[in-house]
Amino acid sequence: MSRPTTIPIAPNLSHVAPPAESVAQLTIGQYLIRRLQDYGIGHVFGIPGDYILNFYAELEKSPLEVVGCTREDCAGFAADAYARVHGMGAVCVTYCVGGLSLCNSVAGAYAEKSPVVVITGSPGLRERVNNPLLHHRVRDFRTQMEVFEKLCIAGTDLSDPVVAFREIDRVLDAANRYKRPVYIEMPRDMVGVVPEMQQPYQRPVPTSDRNTLVEAVREAAEFIERAERPVIVAGVELHRFGLQDKLVELAEASGIAMTATMLGKSVVRETHPLYVGLYEGAMGDDTVTRFVEESDCVLLLGTFMTDINLGIYTANLDPANCIYVTSEQLRIRHHHYHNVLLEDFVTSLAEARPKAAPRVVPRPKGLAQDAYVLAADAPITITRLIARLNQALDDETIVIADIGDSLFAATELVTRGRTEFLSPAYYTSMGFSVPAAVGAQFARPDARVVVVAGDGAFQMTGMEMSTLVRHGFSTIIIVLDNKGYGTERFLHPGDWSFNNVHPWQYHRLPEVLGGGTGYEVLTEGEFDDVLEKAWADRSGISLIHVHLSLDDRSKALDRLAEKLKHRV
Repeated sequence: MSRPTTIPIAPNLSHVAPPAESVAQLTIGQYLIRRLQDYGIGHVFGIPGDYILNFYAELEKSPLEVVGCTREDCAGFAADAYARVHGMGAVCVTYCVGGLSLCNSVAGAYAEKSPVVVITGSPGLRERVNNPLLHHRVRDFRTQMEVFEKLCIAGTDLSDPVVAFREIDRVLDAANRYKRPVYIEMPRDMVGVVPEMQQPYQRPVPTSDRNTLVEAVREAAEFIERAERPVIVAGVELHRFGLQDKLVELAEASGIAMTATMLGKSVVRETHPLYVGLYEGAMGDDTVTRFVEESDCVLLLGTFMTDINLGIYTANLDPANCIYVTSEQLRIRHHHYHNVLLEDFVTSLAEARPKAAPRVVPRPKGLAQDAYVLAADAPITITRLIARLNQALDDETIVIADIGDSLFAATELVTRGRTEFLSPAYYTSMGFSVPAAVGAQFARPDARVVVVAGDGAFQMTGMEMSTLVRHGFSTIIIVLDNKGYGTERFLHPGDWSFNNVHPWQYHRLPEVLGGGTGYEVLTEGEFDDVLEKAWADRSGISLIHVHLSLDDRSKALDRLAEKLKHRV
């Protein structure tokens, strides 16, 4: 067995602060803008308000592009998607009425490890004398800060000029290091302050314990080489920490087949010859489920052990057969290793090149381009829609699926690139998709972005299309109209009116918004024709209004409903 004689430590990806002499005359607001740029952020999403207007003025004078959204929670979803595609995102809103409206989207970013920088204004320090009842305030001046302490990995209130620059550095470093949202509150009378003195931030450099790392890699490599049926289950953290290439290097050097979780879908190219498909426990395809659960060595790399990822806990994985490694823990069978970084372990294991026993890798469903045969006059169904959409995908396509059958059905798509499938598949917040398309389009302006959203989710945030129209993007938005919350109908059977939504003429919304083209679809032939037109149209958005029957559903939703309905 080949073993590493030296342990590679992942490169330091953090961005050092600029030298003191280069920031001596910068205001607090200007310094924050510079540091956002240092982390590669080019766009800031949000809505202005009086407590943040001074900083908005600085943003508009800076190289950063301000993207105005229609709602604060939509701005949060956009920043989240931007971070998932680009590496880090930022959202900027006013005090309380803006900040508290962000809570849900920031909570989702925290749950799914997406580094979003939340920037908010607050009343000026001089305004707070004698504790006045200023507008937007709730309870006291620290309420918003205390709320976001529960939703972010780090936060700061820039009320002291002496430590303001250091605090900005500390908080941005935390977002980069932990891949989770952070919070920066700036009193409005501090934006233009030039600190007379500055205390530099001393960044802690996380490192793996070398001896522990060596031992963990050795045990993992020996385990893999003894196994007869090893498999990799790849999770979303491999994307967050930029380890996709190391994953492929490990799989190819060792000959280990790969699967992915629902949240980690597209972390690896799904046309790779070693890729088997999505592992979702009993919710997933039987071939993939058997392949994983019959394995005697399961490498869970960067995988969140959530109920959705594990098929509502129907996954049948014996810990004695598992190597489980995330940014927070490392366990090989029943042995726990501490102080080992995820990137170091994956890098070192790839370089160890353990040789796995060969296995016949089943071909993922949906790869055959000729598998779909058009039945032009047949009513369109979600399963057939996904099969037709699958034909159109290429490595420049980003698919964004909202929650519900939009997600469950879309898991059957085969993504040709990597990290080209976005969905809040763990936090499962409805309304993510359309505002997320805004963030994805700014992160990758030339990409073809396709949104799949149910009518219930679309009615929550779909008017964020206004921002897509405003900036001339050619996003394709597919609205699945089954007149309500289809997933809930199957989870809790019965003729319940609370699952119904008011019908909209979705295909006419581009006319209302002053840009793009709307289409109405009832049959397979109509969808085929409309999809071709939309794909060829780069002049503006295309909204495809698809009428589905109330009882239509994907096979994945059927399996989910069967597992959950007794609990619900």
